[in-house]
Amino acid sequence: MQKAVFLLFLLLNITYCSAQFFPAKQYPQNYFAYPVEAPISLSANFGELRSNHYHMGLDCRTNQVQNRKILAAADGYIARVKIEPWGYGRAIYINHPNGLTTLYAHLNDFYPALEAYVKEQQYKLKSWAVFLDIPAGVFPVTKEMFIAFSGNTGGSQGPHLHFEIRDTKTDKVLNPSLFGFPIPDTIAPDIYRLAVYDRHISTYEQTPRIYTLKKVNGIYITSPSLVIAHSDKVSFGITATDRFNGSANRNGIYETVLYQNEKPVVGFQLDDISYDETRYLNAHIDYTYKSSTGRYIQHISKLPGFNNSVYKTTPGDGVIDLDTGIIYKIKLEVKDANGNTSVAAFDIKQPGNSIPAKTTDAATFYQHLSFHPGFINPFENNRISFYLGENCLYDSIRFRYHEINANSDFPVFQLHHTGVPLHCYFPVNIKAQTAHPDKMVMRRFAGNKNDYKKAYPVIHGKDTGWYRADFREFGNFQLMLDTIPPTISPIGFKAGIHTRKLKQLVFGVRDNTEEIKSFTATLNGKWLRFTNDKASRFIYVFDEMCPPGEHELKIIVEDQVGNTTEKKYRLIR
Repeated sequence: MQKAVFLLFLLLNITYCSAQFFPAKQYPQNYFAYPVEAPISLSANFGELRSNHYHMGLDCRTNQVQNRKILAAADGYIARVKIEPWGYGRAIYINHPNGLTTLYAHLNDFYPALEAYVKEQQYKLKSWAVFLDIPAGVFPVTKEMFIAFSGNTGGSQGPHLHFEIRDTKTDKVLNPSLFGFPIPDTIAPDIYRLAVYDRHISTYEQTPRIYTLKKVNGIYITSPSLVIAHSDKVSFGITATDRFNGSANRNGIYETVLYQNEKPVVGFQLDDISYDETRYLNAHIDYTYKSSTGRYIQHISKLPGFNNSVYKTTPGDGVIDLDTGIIYKIKLEVKDANGNTSVAAFDIKQPGNSIPAKTTDAATFYQHLSFHPGFINPFENNRISFYLGENCLYDSIRFRYHEINANSDFPVFQLHHTGVPLHCYFPVNIKAQTAHPDKMVMRRFAGNKNDYKKAYPVIHGKDTGWYRADFREFGNFQLMLDTIPPTISPIGFKAGIHTRKLKQLVFGVRDNTEEIKSFTATLNGKWLRFTNDKASRFIYVFDEMCPPGEHELKIIVEDQVGNTTEKKYRLIR
């Protein structure tokens, strides 16, 4: 009974303290309408953890179908339109009188007047991919006006609308859940596990001690309740998710605050994030643990190279000093954007017989260098060189290097491992054994993932025959010669056939390096718009540009080093 009363006290007290730690911000309530012509239903929320970035908006369900009507969230005007084969796909930006901008992404067709305008601009620019700035007053909109059909374009993995709210001046993205949308949510977050880190050691050079949490009398606790620390300097991480009413999706949490002996020490709150900051997600999570297990742990401390605004800390950045033999009371408050709150509580003690955290095995590598955030970290030998800039690393590493097939014309250089993230691009220079100045590519690969970049000749000191490309991840690197042109394959039709019954022409394009620089189509010598909403497929929907009669269609595809394929097709319409 006494323990239950104490736990209830913790829950009430910590909620009050959290409000003081993160002062409340004011957002317009009920200004924006829900942007889908359908009942409110979300599959993802703002700040959710994604690969190399935070999720920057709400994913609104469209019942797994395309072409639902998308509505303007408030009065304003269409300020920008973006079309690309990745990312947002087809997107609309609307500026509003209150200084905010809403974004609608993964769309299909825009409403007729806008669709016609965009098509005209594409023909003028001779480019399907465009990012158009549109003057105020050209396309005014009113609240809940139809602006487009929902789709599955760009990087979308299924039909839905991605919706964002931004500050128009700064382009900072705001959490839409704070704007009063009537999202059914009375469910508090779930907290699954606690991670304890020895902060005498880099977080990338250890395996954290993991404790499973269980809910007792409304509070998540460890088993055993006393955590024995094996270091006098520790930090913590948690695995936690949230859910909306009526949804099985596991979404991201909004806020966490850590308390030591009733005093707030550190917390993070996901109320606004800029796109310049979003890659810092890789320092907000235990990236190494995610790489090896597939599970997320969110750090409740700032890593040395972290420079994002989501954390608020006291001195120490969330790293806690433990005196020998003293029991410290730790509490964690985890909250969603609707204020639903869960609490975890445990005691921690450092008994004095410190046992080092388990470090990563490096026995198969022969070279170890210490690289640190905040410094330029170079590496060089007579075959490869690179350097990491001051802002590339989030925590220190013992760099691992290895050569594979060292005696071949195209050796492979293993630069560390993919369990350590990098924030910025870094230049990789490799000495060529066989060179062709205009046809060299550099391949980075890890597992089944390949990344090819055009490699440019550089002078390395006084030495020639070196090639450079820039990358953003560790892995295996190899300089290669690419003389293979792309392939072009018509899908569903043959040259010379009558196309009267066809609604569209589809071409599949492939390249051995998976990188296409350009796709150009002309009909009787005039540029013809092919869409590229998904990866390697290019589609032309028959319109007034192809009237009845006989036509010559010419397709030219070029890869990143200039290998080119040209095909001609006789069409009868």
